[in-house]
Amino acid sequence: MTESEKMLAGKIYDPSDKALEKQRATAHRLSKNYNDTYDDNKKRGKILKKLIPHMGEGTYLQGPIQFDYGINTSFGINCYANFNLVVLDCCRVTIGNDVFFGPNCTIATPVHPLLPEERKLRRRDNGDLYDLEYAKPIIIEDDCWIASNVTICGGVTIGKGSVIGAGSVVTKDIPPNTLAAGNPCRVIRKITQADSIELKKGLF
Repeated sequence: MTESEKMLAGKIYDPSDKALEKQRATAHRLSKNYNDTYDDNKKRGKILKKLIPHMGEGTYLQGPIQFDYGINTSFGINCYANFNLVVLDCCRVTIGNDVFFGPNCTIATPVHPLLPEERKLRRRDNGDLYDLEYAKPIIIEDDCWIASNVTICGGVTIGKGSVIGAGSVVTKDIPPNTLAAGNPCRVIRKITQADSIELKKGLF
């Protein structure tokens, strides 16, 4: 297996691999180019298509954004991300249709060893330093709302129609159609028709 194949399979891989370094450098450059381009500049959409080839129609990322690879992330249709979306997509990140992100959200697939001796940098015979990492995929299903300052950790699936409250750290799966919040994020309750804005006085 190549280092890229190991990485995407959730196995220990070497992030200093030249092919991975090149992919990251490309994604980092495209992220910066996107961030340095004004909202109304048509070049912005072309940059985003190069950075994230698997993106549905109507999806818009406000920026600034930062992707580790970009090519390992997919968005469905009509998604929106507010300022400062960070996606560390060392493993697959799959985002469904109509998913909204508040500002300052982080999607982080990488996992590092807990033991310090396994986490330390190692040295090759030629003197180059490297470390051992692995990653776990993240899935955000259709119709989710991820509020501001949420961190989603590797290995998590957020079920269809769920809402993650502001400031949450999601470390475990969240079932569909639930309101969840906290650090660590926990299910608070089911979302029902009683939550309709039509029932909230003074909004219309």
